[in-house]
Amino acid sequence: MTTYFISRHPGAADWAESEGFHVDERLAHFDVEIVQPGDTILGTLPINLVAEVNARGSRYFHLTLELPAGARGKELTADDMRSYGARLEGYSAHKSQ
Repeated sequence: MTTYFISRHPGAADWAESEGFHVDERLAHFDVEIVQPGDTILGTLPINLVAEVNARGSRYFHLTLELPAGARGKELTADDMRSYGARLEGYSAHKSQ
């Protein structure tokens, strides 16, 4: 079982590790084909990929933070993320027919 952190932002992965989340692999780009049953995916994926992750028997935790408009588009440090209330929240999704 592998834990992946999906983000192009180094501060986000640094934040996760500094908060005690174990990360096996950091990836800037996510390919759902790598997901195996029992894997854990951390990051900010679109809903269609969350549904695929769950369909493959894996868990997804969304990186959530309260980011003010003035901070959007800027690289954040782990400390910045803490100040904006960063947290990982578990979600599951499935595609409707």
